[in-house]
Amino acid sequence: MKEIDPKETTRAYAFEMWMDAPMPMLTFFKTLDVTRLARTARRRGLKFNMLMCWCVGRAASGIKKFYTLPVGRKLMRYDRLAVCAIVANRKGEVSSCDIPFSDDLRRFNADYLRLTRRVAEECRDHDLPESMVIGTSALAGYGIDGAVGMYSGVFNNPFLIWGRYRRRLWKRTLTVSFQFHHTQMDGAHAARFLENLQKEISGLKG
Repeated sequence: MKEIDPKETTRAYAFEMWMDAPMPMLTFFKTLDVTRLARTARRRGLKFNMLMCWCVGRAASGIKKFYTLPVGRKLMRYDRLAVCAIVANRKGEVSSCDIPFSDDLRRFNADYLRLTRRVAEECRDHDLPESMVIGTSALAGYGIDGAVGMYSGVFNNPFLIWGRYRRRLWKRTLTVSFQFHHTQMDGAHAARFLENLQKEISGLKG
């Protein structure tokens, strides 16, 4: 991770326009076809949420804008990505768990299981400050139509929220919300990311 001069990047105008905006976040909604993901999870004995997080990482890894992030008043560039999962801990509360993204599904799955288990037991967040973290929150027990994340002014990281997927005959659909800082990316980049996410899900091998 290193600080970069916004004026020497393609985000110079966005940095000037949006860093002082009272609400610099945008939220997109998209309904995904997760039929193949649900089938792959069942056939291979994998967690649905883990596969979603891996597909999120895969979809983001091919978009350069995900490797920069406004932090405070600085624009930072990162060498690697992580995906954060919200974990129910043994005290009945929630903790956050950053999982380093790996293109290798077996490695990502092993890290996901190990780290989320430790966070749930120890009730302590696991942070990877040297990675550009994509936040996720899965409300798998509830059927929601979408959610708009809260902008705290502290964390500018992109964030996805989803609930329980819907069943209709053989098809499974899932509505996700994607919140992002306008300094980090424009709407076209966000829309491309969501299209990539659908492609990654549809390309899973069951």
